[in-house]
Amino acid sequence: MGAGQAEMPFAVVEGEPLIQLPVDLYIPPHALEVILDAFEGPLDLLLYLIKRQNIDILNIPIARITQQYMQYIEVMQELQLELAAEYLVMAAMLAEIKSRMLLPRPAAQEEEGEDPRAELVRRLQEYERFKQAAQEIDGLPRLERDTFQASAEMCERKVVEILPDVTLRELLLSFQEVLARADMFAHHHVQRETLSVRQRMSDVLSRIQGGQFVEFTSLFTPKEGRMGVVVTFLAILELIRETLLDIVQAEPFAPIHVKARNAERPAPAGDAQTHAGHQN
Repeated sequence: MGAGQAEMPFAVVEGEPLIQLPVDLYIPPHALEVILDAFEGPLDLLLYLIKRQNIDILNIPIARITQQYMQYIEVMQELQLELAAEYLVMAAMLAEIKSRMLLPRPAAQEEEGEDPRAELVRRLQEYERFKQAAQEIDGLPRLERDTFQASAEMCERKVVEILPDVTLRELLLSFQEVLARADMFAHHHVQRETLSVRQRMSDVLSRIQGGQFVEFTSLFTPKEGRMGVVVTFLAILELIRETLLDIVQAEPFAPIHVKARNAERPAPAGDAQTHAGHQN
């Protein structure tokens, strides 16, 4: 343990920490008591002693049972077990029965023939019946013993549906409101104008009339987007295929020009003029 680390106390008594055990610590001999519920009572102990030796409950040898009972009491006291007062009352009862059986009785009591053990036998028999009944109840299923299944019968109820009292005027007004709400969700649909290759062929021919060379790229309109460029290119190809259009290039990598086939005009400046059929 480091010099700066304080030792942990093992107990705190009245707010004061204890680091060392006191030298004068005294523990009383009866400070620790054990409660042992080996038997449910004195009758349970007597019944156990009788059944263990296969003794007839109607003819109990009081001397032997009393001796065994007292030995058990002495063992409990030896182990410092807490002894219930009812065990001592039973011990006194057994001692009384034993003394009544040993001492001579008056003649009047002998004629009555009452056995001193009769009351004890009656209590033992009654306790045995209740104990057996408790064991049989404990063996029953939990259902209908600790828990009970509830059930309720549902009576059939006749439901009468009452139609709402609505007039035709109210229906028409409601329908009018539905139509007004539907118009609020209507959208304006914009569709792309369909481009025709034939129409574009006529447009190209009208632009190159007069026999003049027109630059190839000037025939395209970028604002029309990809669709317009493709349609214009297809129109030019169709015009070339139908021999209505000539396409020329003065030299490699030079601008491409087009003109109408039936027009006779000089080609753009350059030494070499290439026809569309002989294009590099």
